[in-house]
Amino acid sequence: MLIQERQVAVARTSPPEAQPMKDGRDIPPVLANLGEVCFGGKKMYSIVEREDTIRIPAEYIREGQSLVDHIDSLANDAFEGRFDVDENYTVLTFDHKPVGRGKIIHGDGAIYQAVSFKALLFNMENNEVVDGYVSDVSEYGAFVRIGPVEALLHKSQILDEPIQVNMGIRRIEGAQSGKHIEEGSHVRSRVVSKAINQNDPRASKIGLNCKMDGLGAAGWITEND
Repeated sequence: MLIQERQVAVARTSPPEAQPMKDGRDIPPVLANLGEVCFGGKKMYSIVEREDTIRIPAEYIREGQSLVDHIDSLANDAFEGRFDVDENYTVLTFDHKPVGRGKIIHGDGAIYQAVSFKALLFNMENNEVVDGYVSDVSEYGAFVRIGPVEALLHKSQILDEPIQVNMGIRRIEGAQSGKHIEEGSHVRSRVVSKAINQNDPRASKIGLNCKMDGLGAAGWITEND
């Protein structure tokens, strides 16, 4: 998605509302009009059907108990909170169903069971404009929460002027303009880098920039308008 200079950026926003699921957890709704702000790309949230395999340890195998009773919790642990090969983040999974009979691998003792399920995926693309809020402030910049993931808005990518970081009040401020962001500030920014680690999702790094026109804290955008 390319945005011309001085064009007001339109961001995809993570919906804060939630709907209850059968197992008691909450699922963010997939908005019907989300495609209107995708600029030809993927939707930020999507629900897909998948099939994969879970490992059911021997201690879960008890006489008189059904393995189905354990599938939900084991599938949630196995699949949620991870990035797939397409860099989609699995927010949660539900409607787990066993597929066929499980297999026992010699020397393991566990059952490997194929399951079908529905997955709620979250996706951000490079150069995409997104809305989020500042969840933490550090000497390096601001951490911005966007849906289920956090990204770094480095202090060098905030304003075209010297930046002052005040850790006492956890605020980042422009030395000339006085524009600032702090914990809780709503920020519109552009995704400029993604380094996704599928093996260790917490080690993934997403970089942001809000120097362009139409980006920055909510108050800055209003001033520019």
